[in-house]
Amino acid sequence: MTNYDSVPFHLISGQHVVIAAFDEVPEHTFEVFTVEDGFVTGVALTGPLAGEYGEPDNEMILRVIST
Repeated sequence: MTNYDSVPFHLISGQHVVIAAFDEVPEHTFEVFTVEDGFVTGVALTGPLAGEYGEPDNEMILRVIST
């Protein structure tokens, strides 16, 4: 069960968010598949990881993109 207190925004499947830059990967957009406890699952939409599945921590989410 998801603890929504640990999610920086009220997220739902299908939303697009901006993920903070890390290592050599620049800030990029990401489509949320599921919201888990402490992280989300989904796929990168832009940048060098476009098309790749990921599980970024909630702290990596900078903002939600209006769609």
